Amino acid sequence: MEGTDDTARVVRGSFGSRDEARGLAQQSARRLIAGHDPRGTAARRVQRRCQRRLEPGKRQVGAIRALDDQPTGADLDFGPRASGAQAHAHHHGGGDDGNQGASAYHACVDPDALRALPKAELHQHLDGSVRPETAVELAAEIGLPLSLDDARGRMVGPMRCRDQAQLLGFFDLPIALLQTREALERATSELVEDLAADGVRYAEIRWAPRLHLERGLDVEAVIEAVTNGVARTAAVRGPDTPLIGLIVTGMRSHPPAANAELARTAGAFGRPVIGFDLAGPEADWPAPPHAIAFVTAREAGLALTAHAGEVAGAQRVREVLDFGVRRVAHGVSAAADEAVLDLLRGRDVTLDLCPTSNVQAGIVDHVSHHPLAALHRAGVSVTISTDDRTVTGTSLTDEMARCATELALTRDELAAIALNGFDRAFAPVAVMAVLRADAVRAWDAWRTAAIS
Repeated sequence: MEGTDDTARVVRGSFGSRDEARGLAQQSARRLIAGHDPRGTAARRVQRRCQRRLEPGKRQVGAIRALDDQPTGADLDFGPRASGAQAHAHHHGGGDDGNQGASAYHACVDPDALRALPKAELHQHLDGSVRPETAVELAAEIGLPLSLDDARGRMVGPMRCRDQAQLLGFFDLPIALLQTREALERATSELVEDLAADGVRYAEIRWAPRLHLERGLDVEAVIEAVTNGVARTAAVRGPDTPLIGLIVTGMRSHPPAANAELARTAGAFGRPVIGFDLAGPEADWPAPPHAIAFVTAREAGLALTAHAGEVAGAQRVREVLDFGVRRVAHGVSAAADEAVLDLLRGRDVTLDLCPTSNVQAGIVDHVSHHPLAALHRAGVSVTISTDDRTVTGTSLTDEMARCATELALTRDELAAIALNGFDRAFAPVAVMAVLRADAVRAWDAWRTAAIS
């Protein structure tokens, strides 16, 4: 296969300079997963409301190549997009009176029927998605005795923790194991494989590089390793590789100046790094001191998101809105404050919701009590994600099926929320248009199957 030698060098880590490693990873992905897009016209129709159009003959690309072609700086802000409820009305030719969930067709959703449907996952943590079996092998490499049962016990969270802080403890083991290039590359590659097996066509993987410096790596080396992990899977899967964007995360508990430097490094690294995030214990570490990191990230051309709303108090969501984020990771507590909901609608900010994780963190009692459906019906843009596949013990398919069943989402509603994941991606609209066009066809077929 063309590019095999270069790809092998990236996978083995047998390269010289960091620039060479980065170049090889990007070149490998370009060769392996670029292909002509015969559906450019259809994609333009789907995206006619967007500011940008897919040009005739635009090449459909996967993994790293697509994100290597992104605009920079202010060009990453594509302007207003329809909210989840508005997109639903636009696509199906009608409005949403807020009573749709009670009046339209609804039944228990079979996960098997959803697994093959194209999906986008916008909220996925690398360190919370390591396979327990991989953790056992990585532990053995450093002389740490770890059984599979022990790994699962330390990596898969219970149905409910006392609070967010306890839930975050289930990240400790995988973070401790992901301290080498090889471990980071392997975990990333396996996560991309797991996403592909779940029908995910686009995903944004996020992680905090400064948590992976305990064994001599620097931030740029950590980012390189994750990038190489994406290229490693692309080399094997070719065009079937999901399109992957990377979001670099700063921690609330880290010094604001360190997070600003992290944002600067992430922005300078280039594609597939496309976003900047803030995460960590909300109750102990407020967000406002980290405003400088978001200014730096925006100036470096990164799209902005932030974690908030996993503990009580809508004010924590309001704080990160002041950073100019396009999406909020979670944001559950905003549902209790109409003024914050007005801000979300007015600024067209999306909530990347993870219901199972929110139950685990103790912010919601049960998935059936989660505000996802009410938010969608109230015109707030929402998406569904797993947060971290291993810690939550779920997949995106299972999460969608569970939400649809527990929250009585209609097929129209679930399809609209699923498609909103493609609309709200940080990748360029033109790149996402082809993926969304395919998703529209598949979800429309599923949506209408019960009626025919």
